[in-house]
Amino acid sequence: MSTSTTPTTTGIVDDIGYGRQFDGWYHRLFPDDASVVAEVERLASLHPDPASGTVEFGVGNGRIALPLSRRVGRITGIDSSPEMLEVLRRNLTDDTSVEPVHADIRTYTADRTVGLVYCVCATLSMLLTPEEQRQAVQRAADLLTPGGRLVMETHNKPAILALHEGRSRATYFTPYPEPGTGLQSHSLLLPEGSLWHLSHVWYESDGTTRVGTEVSRLTAPEEMDAYARAAGLEPETRFGDWPTDTEPYAPDSPLAICTYVKPW
Repeated sequence: MSTSTTPTTTGIVDDIGYGRQFDGWYHRLFPDDASVVAEVERLASLHPDPASGTVEFGVGNGRIALPLSRRVGRITGIDSSPEMLEVLRRNLTDDTSVEPVHADIRTYTADRTVGLVYCVCATLSMLLTPEEQRQAVQRAADLLTPGGRLVMETHNKPAILALHEGRSRATYFTPYPEPGTGLQSHSLLLPEGSLWHLSHVWYESDGTTRVGTEVSRLTAPEEMDAYARAAGLEPETRFGDWPTDTEPYAPDSPLAICTYVKPW
């Protein structure tokens, strides 16, 4: 494998504005807790060759890339949000080797291949058409060296549909460990294109609130498999959560995490 890298982008980076809404309180929604430890441990165990390099699609504030870099070395973190990348830069320390790159995961290219590309926290589902999702998976496959692995995680579509119990709308509250905090989510399923609209209200213990909205495309594991095959990757395994003692993937699993290998 080559040892130099020059990340490149094609055209203007198309940003949906996620970072402008959530950069100041993303860490409240997704704290550095035991779930991060489990995800980092699993990703490190899935890396076929840490010395070959790593790319994250949708690096955000570095919640996963920063601790993972302590395990596998340098990570190139791709994101379309300048706001989230600025948070990442502020979080960098002497022992975290993450390179923030402002780029579009549908068009990003580089002059080297790596052993692991991962795309987690439903980043793939932020692309709202099958064609856009297919483009991102092709870009990931192009970045992989033979024997390299792609890991993709998104919401588990059957579990989300079951949560709605046949209705298009649902509202639910998720309490957080810190007393007086929690997230209220108003969920709307749009029949066109499997789109999922979420409006969030975050409650702080001092009574203040934050509001944000997001739209994603519910993406079934079978669709991810089809994208991967079209990009020349071989489906490998599927699991429903990050801890290594998790039961195998099932329709009621909270997540759909799929791994693929590039043939030699």
